[in-house]
Amino acid sequence: MSADAARPRPRLLGTVRSQVTLLATALVALMLAVSAVGLVAAQQRVLTHGIDEALIQRADNMGQAVAAGRVRDLLPAEADPEDSFVQVLSADGQVVAATANASSLAPAAPPLRPGSPDVIDTVDGVALSNGEFRVLARAVGDPPRVRTLVVTKNLDDVNESVGILTTSLAIAIPVVIVLLAVLVWWLTGRVLRPVELIRAEVASVQGHELHRRVPVPTSDDEITRLARTMNAMLERLERATERQRRFVADASHELRSPLTRIRSSLEVALAHPEHADHRETYRAVLADTGELQKLVDDLLFLARSESGAFDLPRDPVDLDDLVLAEARRLRDRGRVQVDVGSVSAARTRGEATQLARAIRNLADNAERHARSLVTFDLREQGPRCELVVADDGPGIAPEYRALVFKRFTRLDEARSRDGGGAGLGLAIVQDIVTRHGGTIVVTDGAGSGARFVADLPRAD
Repeated sequence: MSADAARPRPRLLGTVRSQVTLLATALVALMLAVSAVGLVAAQQRVLTHGIDEALIQRADNMGQAVAAGRVRDLLPAEADPEDSFVQVLSADGQVVAATANASSLAPAAPPLRPGSPDVIDTVDGVALSNGEFRVLARAVGDPPRVRTLVVTKNLDDVNESVGILTTSLAIAIPVVIVLLAVLVWWLTGRVLRPVELIRAEVASVQGHELHRRVPVPTSDDEITRLARTMNAMLERLERATERQRRFVADASHELRSPLTRIRSSLEVALAHPEHADHRETYRAVLADTGELQKLVDDLLFLARSESGAFDLPRDPVDLDDLVLAEARRLRDRGRVQVDVGSVSAARTRGEATQLARAIRNLADNAERHARSLVTFDLREQGPRCELVVADDGPGIAPEYRALVFKRFTRLDEARSRDGGGAGLGLAIVQDIVTRHGGTIVVTDGAGSGARFVADLPRAD
Protein backbone atom coordinates (compact mmCIF):
# COMPACT_ATOMS: atom_id res chain seq x y z
CA MET A 1 0.00 0.00 0.00
CA SER A 2 1.41 3.40 -0.95
CA ALA A 3 1.96 6.20 1.54
CA ASP A 4 -0.70 8.33 -0.14
CA ALA A 5 -3.24 5.51 0.08
CA ALA A 6 -2.41 4.83 3.70
CA ARG A 7 -2.68 8.49 4.68
CA PRO A 8 -6.17 9.23 6.08
CA ARG A 9 -8.17 11.71 4.09
CA PRO A 10 -9.12 14.92 5.87
CA ARG A 11 -12.68 15.17 7.05
CA LEU A 12 -14.88 17.64 5.24
CA LEU A 13 -15.51 19.72 8.36
CA GLY A 14 -11.82 19.51 9.20
CA THR A 15 -10.83 21.84 6.36
CA VAL A 16 -10.46 25.58 6.69
CA ARG A 17 -12.72 26.06 3.68
CA SER A 18 -15.61 24.14 5.24
CA GLN A 19 -15.11 25.74 8.65
CA VAL A 20 -15.11 29.27 7.23
CA THR A 21 -18.18 28.49 5.12
CA LEU A 22 -20.02 26.96 8.07
CA LEU A 23 -19.12 29.78 10.43
CA ALA A 24 -19.96 32.57 7.98
CA THR A 25 -23.25 30.91 7.03
CA ALA A 26 -24.21 30.33 10.66
CA LEU A 27 -23.44 33.94 11.63
CA VAL A 28 -25.35 35.39 8.69
CA ALA A 29 -28.27 33.01 9.31
CA LEU A 30 -28.39 34.12 12.94
CA MET A 31 -28.30 37.79 11.97
CA LEU A 32 -30.98 37.30 9.34
CA ALA A 33 -33.19 35.40 11.78
CA VAL A 34 -32.84 38.10 14.44
CA SER A 35 -33.46 40.80 11.82
CA ALA A 36 -36.52 38.96 10.52
CA VAL A 37 -38.01 38.64 14.00
CA GLY A 38 -37.34 42.30 14.63
CA LEU A 39 -38.84 43.31 11.28
CA VAL A 40 -42.01 41.29 11.86
CA ALA A 41 -42.37 42.68 15.36
CA ALA A 42 -41.79 46.23 14.11
CA GLN A 43 -44.37 45.88 11.33
CA GLN A 44 -46.93 44.45 13.72
CA ARG A 45 -46.24 47.24 16.19
CA VAL A 46 -46.53 49.96 13.51
CA LEU A 47 -49.77 48.59 12.06
CA THR A 48 -51.30 48.06 15.50
CA HIS A 49 -50.28 51.59 16.48
CA GLY A 50 -52.09 52.92 13.40
CA ILE A 51 -55.24 51.08 14.43
CA ASP A 52 -54.89 52.43 17.97
CA GLU A 53 -54.66 55.98 16.59
CA ALA A 54 -57.80 55.40 14.50
CA LEU A 55 -59.66 54.06 17.57
CA ILE A 56 -58.60 57.07 19.64
CA GLN A 57 -59.73 59.42 16.88
CA ARG A 58 -63.10 57.65 16.67
CA ALA A 59 -63.53 57.75 20.46
CA ASP A 60 -62.74 61.48 20.44
CA ASN A 61 -65.40 62.09 17.78
CA MET A 62 -68.09 60.19 19.70
CA GLY A 63 -67.15 61.04 23.28
CA GLN A 64 -69.13 64.26 23.72
CA ALA A 65 -72.28 62.85 22.12
CA VAL A 66 -72.18 59.80 24.39
CA ALA A 67 -71.72 62.03 27.44
CA ALA A 68 -74.73 64.17 26.38
CA GLY A 69 -76.97 61.14 25.95
CA ARG A 70 -77.24 61.48 22.19
CA VAL A 71 -75.97 58.00 21.55
CA ARG A 72 -78.32 56.23 19.21
CA ASP A 73 -78.30 59.00 16.63
CA LEU A 74 -74.50 58.93 16.41
CA LEU A 75 -73.97 55.21 16.20
CA PRO A 76 -73.33 54.58 12.50
CA ALA A 77 -74.07 51.44 10.65
CA GLU A 78 -70.78 49.66 10.02
CA ALA A 79 -69.92 49.19 6.33
CA ASP A 80 -68.34 45.81 7.08
CA PRO A 81 -70.19 44.17 9.96
CA GLU A 82 -67.18 41.94 10.69
CA ASP A 83 -64.63 44.78 10.66
CA SER A 84 -65.63 46.95 13.66
CA PHE A 85 -68.35 47.78 16.16
CA VAL A 86 -69.16 50.27 18.92
CA GLN A 87 -70.72 49.68 22.36
CA VAL A 88 -71.83 52.00 25.14
CA LEU A 89 -71.89 50.44 28.60
CA SER A 90 -73.62 51.57 31.75
CA ALA A 91 -71.88 51.83 35.09
CA ASP A 92 -72.89 48.24 35.93
CA GLY A 93 -71.53 46.91 32.63
CA GLN A 94 -74.75 46.52 30.68
CA VAL A 95 -74.81 47.36 26.96
CA VAL A 96 -77.15 50.40 26.66
CA ALA A 97 -76.33 51.12 23.01
CA ALA A 98 -74.43 49.48 20.18
CA THR A 99 -74.04 49.47 16.46
CA ALA A 100 -76.41 47.20 14.58
CA ASN A 101 -73.88 44.44 14.11
CA ALA A 102 -73.12 44.34 17.85
CA SER A 103 -76.61 44.52 19.29
CA SER A 104 -76.52 40.95 20.54
CA LEU A 105 -72.86 40.86 21.56
CA ALA A 106 -71.62 40.70 25.11
CA PRO A 107 -69.62 43.68 26.39
CA ALA A 108 -66.19 43.71 24.74
CA ALA A 109 -64.60 45.44 27.79
CA PRO A 110 -65.40 45.93 31.46
CA PRO A 111 -66.96 49.25 32.60
CA LEU A 112 -64.56 51.97 33.72
CA ARG A 113 -64.74 54.27 36.71
CA PRO A 114 -64.93 58.03 36.25
CA GLY A 115 -61.53 59.55 35.48
CA SER A 116 -59.96 56.23 34.50
CA PRO A 117 -57.45 56.37 31.63
CA ASP A 118 -58.20 54.76 28.30
CA VAL A 119 -57.73 51.00 28.15
CA ILE A 120 -56.52 49.48 24.87
CA ASP A 121 -56.30 45.73 24.56
CA THR A 122 -56.48 42.88 22.07
CA VAL A 123 -59.29 40.36 22.50
CA ASP A 124 -60.43 37.30 20.61
CA GLY A 125 -63.54 35.17 20.69
CA VAL A 126 -65.82 37.93 19.42
CA ALA A 127 -68.82 36.37 17.68
CA LEU A 128 -68.53 38.69 14.68
CA SER A 129 -65.31 37.14 13.40
CA ASN A 130 -62.85 34.37 14.08
CA GLY A 131 -60.00 36.88 14.23
CA GLU A 132 -58.77 39.19 16.93
CA PHE A 133 -60.12 42.67 17.70
CA ARG A 134 -58.35 45.72 18.97
CA VAL A 135 -60.55 47.27 21.68
CA LEU A 136 -60.41 50.79 23.20
CA ALA A 137 -62.50 51.53 26.31
CA ARG A 138 -62.96 55.13 27.56
CA ALA A 139 -64.98 56.52 30.50
CA VAL A 140 -67.18 59.46 29.41
CA GLY A 141 -69.70 61.68 31.22
CA ASP A 142 -70.01 62.74 34.84
CA PRO A 143 -71.54 60.87 37.78
CA PRO A 144 -74.15 59.62 38.12
CA ARG A 145 -74.46 59.25 34.31
CA VAL A 146 -71.05 57.71 33.57
CA ARG A 147 -70.83 55.64 30.46
CA THR A 148 -68.03 53.49 28.99
CA LEU A 149 -67.49 53.98 25.30
CA VAL A 150 -66.05 50.88 23.59
CA VAL A 151 -64.75 51.15 20.02
CA THR A 152 -63.17 48.20 18.23
CA LYS A 153 -61.34 47.31 15.05
CA ASN A 154 -60.73 43.88 13.52
CA LEU A 155 -57.01 42.92 13.34
CA ASP A 156 -57.39 40.65 10.32
CA ASP A 157 -55.61 43.12 8.02
CA VAL A 158 -52.73 43.49 10.49
CA ASN A 159 -52.40 39.76 11.02
CA GLU A 160 -52.64 39.10 7.30
CA SER A 161 -49.96 41.66 6.51
CA VAL A 162 -47.69 40.26 9.23
CA GLY A 163 -48.36 36.74 8.01
CA ILE A 164 -47.42 37.62 4.43
CA LEU A 165 -44.21 39.24 5.64
CA THR A 166 -43.42 36.22 7.83
CA THR A 167 -44.04 33.79 4.98
CA SER A 168 -41.93 35.85 2.60
CA LEU A 169 -39.06 35.98 5.05
CA ALA A 170 -39.36 32.26 5.83
CA ILE A 171 -38.91 31.54 2.10
CA ALA A 172 -36.35 34.23 1.29
CA ILE A 173 -33.98 33.72 4.24
CA PRO A 174 -33.19 30.02 3.53
CA VAL A 175 -32.64 30.84 -0.13
CA VAL A 176 -30.28 33.68 0.79
CA ILE A 177 -28.44 31.44 3.25
CA VAL A 178 -27.96 28.70 0.65
CA LEU A 179 -26.73 31.21 -1.94
CA LEU A 180 -24.43 32.75 0.65
CA ALA A 181 -23.00 29.34 1.59
CA VAL A 182 -22.30 28.56 -2.07
CA LEU A 183 -20.70 31.99 -2.57
CA VAL A 184 -18.53 31.72 0.56
CA TRP A 185 -17.50 28.17 -0.40
CA TRP A 186 -16.44 29.36 -3.85
CA LEU A 187 -14.67 32.49 -2.60
CA THR A 188 -12.86 30.59 0.17
CA GLY A 189 -11.68 27.98 -2.30
CA ARG A 190 -10.43 30.72 -4.61
CA VAL A 191 -8.60 32.50 -1.79
CA LEU A 192 -7.08 29.29 -0.40
CA ARG A 193 -6.04 27.93 -3.79
CA PRO A 194 -2.52 29.43 -3.50
CA VAL A 195 -2.21 27.88 -0.04
CA GLU A 196 -3.09 24.47 -1.49
CA LEU A 197 -0.50 24.98 -4.23
CA ILE A 198 2.09 25.83 -1.59
CA ARG A 199 1.14 22.79 0.48
CA ALA A 200 1.27 20.47 -2.52
CA GLU A 201 4.65 21.81 -3.59
CA VAL A 202 6.13 21.41 -0.11
CA ALA A 203 4.65 17.92 0.22
CA SER A 204 6.28 16.87 -3.05
CA VAL A 205 9.77 18.08 -2.10
CA GLN A 206 12.08 15.13 -1.56
CA GLY A 207 15.29 15.09 0.44
CA HIS A 208 17.41 15.55 -2.68
CA GLU A 209 15.19 18.36 -4.07
CA LEU A 210 15.63 21.05 -1.44
CA HIS A 211 16.54 23.51 -4.20
CA ARG A 212 12.87 23.67 -5.19
CA ARG A 213 10.73 26.61 -4.09
CA VAL A 214 7.01 27.20 -3.68
CA PRO A 215 5.15 29.59 -6.02
CA VAL A 216 4.86 33.14 -4.71
CA PRO A 217 1.59 34.98 -5.56
CA THR A 218 1.90 38.42 -7.07
CA SER A 219 -0.33 40.03 -4.45
CA ASP A 220 1.34 41.38 -1.32
CA ASP A 221 -0.89 39.71 1.27
CA GLU A 222 -0.66 37.08 4.01
CA ILE A 223 -0.44 34.21 1.51
CA THR A 224 2.44 35.93 -0.28
CA ARG A 225 4.24 36.35 3.02
CA LEU A 226 3.54 32.69 3.81
CA ALA A 227 5.07 31.64 0.49
CA ARG A 228 8.15 33.79 1.10
CA THR A 229 8.49 32.35 4.60
CA MET A 230 8.25 28.81 3.25
CA ASN A 231 10.90 29.57 0.63
CA ALA A 232 13.15 31.09 3.29
CA MET A 233 12.66 27.97 5.41
CA LEU A 234 13.49 25.73 2.45
CA GLU A 235 16.59 27.80 1.79
CA ARG A 236 17.72 27.48 5.41
CA LEU A 237 16.99 23.76 5.29
CA GLU A 238 18.98 23.42 2.07
CA ARG A 239 21.94 25.25 3.60
CA ALA A 240 21.73 23.18 6.80
CA THR A 241 21.52 19.95 4.83
CA GLU A 242 24.47 20.97 2.70
CA ARG A 243 26.47 21.84 5.82
CA GLN A 244 25.54 18.50 7.31
CA ARG A 245 26.63 16.67 4.16
CA ARG A 246 29.96 18.49 4.12
CA PHE A 247 30.35 17.87 7.83
CA VAL A 248 29.75 14.14 7.43
CA ALA A 249 32.11 13.96 4.46
CA ASP A 250 34.86 15.90 6.25
CA ALA A 251 34.36 13.94 9.46
CA SER A 252 34.59 10.67 7.56
CA HIS A 253 37.79 11.84 5.90
CA GLU A 254 39.33 12.98 9.18
CA LEU A 255 38.36 9.76 10.95
CA ARG A 256 39.75 7.66 8.12
CA SER A 257 43.29 9.04 8.49
CA PRO A 258 44.06 7.88 12.07
CA LEU A 259 42.18 4.63 11.49
CA THR A 260 44.26 3.97 8.37
CA ARG A 261 47.51 4.64 10.24
CA ILE A 262 46.43 2.36 13.10
CA ARG A 263 45.54 -0.40 10.68
CA SER A 264 48.75 -0.01 8.72
CA SER A 265 50.88 -0.17 11.86
CA LEU A 266 49.13 -3.29 13.06
CA GLU A 267 49.24 -5.00 9.65
CA VAL A 268 52.97 -4.35 9.32
CA ALA A 269 53.61 -5.67 12.83
CA LEU A 270 51.59 -8.81 12.11
CA ALA A 271 53.14 -9.39 8.69
CA HIS A 272 56.72 -9.05 9.95
CA PRO A 273 56.71 -9.84 13.66
CA GLU A 274 60.44 -10.67 13.64
CA HIS A 275 61.34 -7.13 12.45
CA ALA A 276 58.58 -5.18 14.25
CA ASP A 277 59.36 -2.84 17.13
CA HIS A 278 56.34 -3.58 19.25
CA ARG A 279 56.91 -0.75 21.69
CA GLU A 280 57.14 1.75 18.83
CA THR A 281 54.01 0.23 17.26
CA TYR A 282 52.17 0.59 20.55
CA ARG A 283 53.25 4.21 20.85
CA ALA A 284 52.12 4.99 17.31
CA VAL A 285 48.78 3.24 17.78
CA LEU A 286 48.29 4.99 21.13
CA ALA A 287 49.07 8.39 19.59
CA ASP A 288 46.67 7.81 16.72
CA THR A 289 44.03 6.55 19.16
CA GLY A 290 44.42 9.72 21.20
CA GLU A 291 44.04 11.83 18.05
CA LEU A 292 41.00 9.79 17.10
CA GLN A 293 39.45 10.22 20.54
CA LYS A 294 40.02 13.98 20.48
CA LEU A 295 38.46 14.22 17.03
CA VAL A 296 35.42 12.21 18.14
CA ASP A 297 35.10 14.37 21.27
CA ASP A 298 35.21 17.55 19.16
CA LEU A 299 32.63 16.20 16.71
CA LEU A 300 30.36 15.13 19.56
CA PHE A 301 30.71 18.55 21.18
CA LEU A 302 29.71 20.39 18.00
CA ALA A 303 26.83 17.99 17.31
CA ARG A 304 25.45 18.44 20.83
CA SER A 305 25.85 22.19 20.58
CA GLU A 306 23.92 22.36 17.30
CA SER A 307 21.13 20.21 18.72
CA GLY A 308 20.73 22.51 21.72
CA ALA A 309 21.67 19.79 24.19
CA PHE A 310 23.80 22.16 26.31
CA ASP A 311 21.93 23.87 29.11
CA LEU A 312 24.19 26.86 29.62
CA PRO A 313 24.35 27.89 33.30
CA ARG A 314 24.76 31.52 34.30
CA ASP A 315 27.26 31.06 37.13
CA PRO A 316 30.03 33.65 37.65
CA VAL A 317 33.32 32.50 36.09
CA ASP A 318 36.74 34.05 36.86
CA LEU A 319 38.36 34.27 33.44
CA ASP A 320 41.74 35.26 34.90
CA ASP A 321 41.96 31.93 36.76
CA LEU A 322 41.29 30.00 33.54
CA VAL A 323 43.81 32.07 31.57
CA LEU A 324 46.55 31.68 34.18
CA ALA A 325 45.93 27.91 34.33
CA GLU A 326 46.44 27.65 30.56
CA ALA A 327 49.54 29.81 30.77
CA ARG A 328 51.04 27.46 33.38
CA ARG A 329 50.25 24.48 31.14
CA LEU A 330 52.08 26.05 28.19
CA ARG A 331 55.09 26.91 30.40
CA ASP A 332 55.25 23.33 31.66
CA ARG A 333 55.32 22.05 28.08
CA GLY A 334 58.35 24.27 27.45
CA ARG A 335 57.83 24.83 23.74
CA VAL A 336 57.27 28.61 23.87
CA GLN A 337 57.65 31.52 26.24
CA VAL A 338 54.43 32.80 27.84
CA ASP A 339 53.64 36.43 28.74
CA VAL A 340 50.78 37.09 31.20
CA GLY A 341 51.83 40.57 32.27
CA SER A 342 48.63 42.14 30.95
CA VAL A 343 46.23 39.67 32.58
CA SER A 344 43.96 41.35 35.12
CA ALA A 345 40.85 40.21 36.99
CA ALA A 346 37.76 39.68 34.81
CA ARG A 347 34.56 37.82 35.45
CA THR A 348 31.78 36.66 33.12
CA ARG A 349 28.79 34.35 33.42
CA GLY A 350 28.50 30.91 31.89
CA GLU A 351 29.93 27.41 32.14
CA ALA A 352 33.53 27.28 33.39
CA THR A 353 34.40 23.97 31.71
CA GLN A 354 33.39 25.18 28.25
CA LEU A 355 35.13 28.54 28.66
CA ALA A 356 38.27 26.69 29.78
CA ARG A 357 38.04 24.54 26.65
CA ALA A 358 37.78 27.62 24.45
CA ILE A 359 40.83 29.23 26.12
CA ARG A 360 42.79 25.98 25.81
CA ASN A 361 42.01 25.73 22.09
CA LEU A 362 43.17 29.32 21.60
CA ALA A 363 46.33 28.61 23.59
CA ASP A 364 47.09 25.42 21.63
CA ASN A 365 46.52 27.25 18.34
CA ALA A 366 48.87 30.07 19.41
CA GLU A 367 51.52 27.59 20.59
CA ARG A 368 51.29 25.65 17.32
CA HIS A 369 52.01 28.72 15.18
CA ALA A 370 54.25 30.80 17.49
CA ARG A 371 57.97 31.11 16.84
CA SER A 372 58.84 31.64 20.47
CA LEU A 373 56.22 33.70 22.35
CA VAL A 374 52.53 33.44 23.28
CA THR A 375 50.91 36.47 24.95
CA PHE A 376 47.74 36.54 27.04
CA ASP A 377 45.85 39.79 27.66
CA LEU A 378 42.68 40.05 29.78
CA ARG A 379 40.84 43.12 31.02
CA GLU A 380 37.37 44.46 31.81
CA GLN A 381 36.17 47.35 29.67
CA GLY A 382 32.83 48.74 30.75
CA PRO A 383 30.16 46.02 30.51
CA ARG A 384 32.46 43.69 28.52
CA CYS A 385 35.50 41.48 29.09
CA GLU A 386 38.22 41.38 26.45
CA LEU A 387 40.45 38.32 26.16
CA VAL A 388 43.40 38.38 23.73
CA VAL A 389 45.60 35.42 22.82
CA ALA A 390 48.46 36.39 20.48
CA ASP A 391 51.51 34.68 18.98
CA ASP A 392 54.59 35.84 17.11
CA GLY A 393 54.14 33.42 14.22
CA PRO A 394 53.53 34.10 10.52
CA GLY A 395 50.03 35.48 11.12
CA ILE A 396 46.88 35.08 9.02
CA ALA A 397 46.17 36.99 5.83
CA PRO A 398 43.04 39.19 6.01
CA GLU A 399 41.21 37.22 3.30
CA TYR A 400 41.54 34.01 5.35
CA ARG A 401 40.57 35.34 8.79
CA ALA A 402 36.88 34.48 8.45
CA LEU A 403 37.73 30.96 7.29
CA VAL A 404 39.74 29.90 10.33
CA PHE A 405 36.56 29.53 12.39
CA LYS A 406 34.96 27.14 9.90
CA ARG A 407 35.11 23.41 10.56
CA PHE A 408 37.93 21.32 9.11
CA THR A 409 39.72 24.43 7.89
CA ARG A 410 43.52 24.23 7.64
CA LEU A 411 45.06 27.15 5.79
CA ASP A 412 48.22 25.18 5.09
CA GLU A 413 47.11 21.82 3.72
CA ALA A 414 50.73 20.75 3.41
CA ARG A 415 51.18 20.68 7.19
CA SER A 416 51.19 17.35 8.94
CA ARG A 417 48.23 16.16 10.92
CA ASP A 418 50.21 16.45 14.11
CA GLY A 419 51.06 20.04 13.37
CA GLY A 420 47.75 21.20 12.01
CA GLY A 421 45.11 19.23 13.86
CA ALA A 422 41.72 18.42 12.39
CA GLY A 423 40.60 22.03 12.01
CA LEU A 424 37.89 21.90 14.68
CA GLY A 425 39.52 23.77 17.56
CA LEU A 426 38.72 27.32 16.46
CA ALA A 427 35.23 26.30 15.32
CA ILE A 428 34.59 25.08 18.87
CA VAL A 429 36.00 28.34 20.25
CA GLN A 430 33.59 30.41 18.16
CA ASP A 431 30.67 28.16 19.14
CA ILE A 432 31.42 28.51 22.88
CA VAL A 433 32.01 32.26 22.73
CA THR A 434 28.85 32.84 20.70
CA ARG A 435 26.69 30.81 23.08
CA HIS A 436 28.08 32.87 25.96
CA GLY A 437 26.89 36.07 24.27
CA GLY A 438 30.26 37.11 22.90
CA THR A 439 32.20 37.52 19.66
CA ILE A 440 35.66 36.56 18.46
CA VAL A 441 37.77 38.01 15.65
CA VAL A 442 41.31 37.75 14.30
CA THR A 443 43.56 40.81 13.90
CA ASP A 444 47.24 41.45 13.27
CA GLY A 445 49.65 41.11 16.16
CA ALA A 446 51.72 44.00 17.52
CA GLY A 447 54.75 42.96 15.48
CA SER A 448 53.91 39.76 13.64
CA GLY A 449 51.67 36.80 14.19
CA ALA A 450 47.94 36.49 14.81
CA ARG A 451 45.90 38.10 17.54
CA PHE A 452 42.60 36.42 18.56
CA VAL A 453 40.28 38.83 20.41
CA ALA A 454 37.30 37.38 22.30
CA ASP A 455 34.69 39.78 23.68
CA LEU A 456 32.40 38.47 26.44
CA PRO A 457 29.77 40.12 28.65
CA ARG A 458 30.98 41.02 32.11
CA ALA A 459 29.25 39.52 35.14
CA ASP A 460 27.32 42.08 37.19
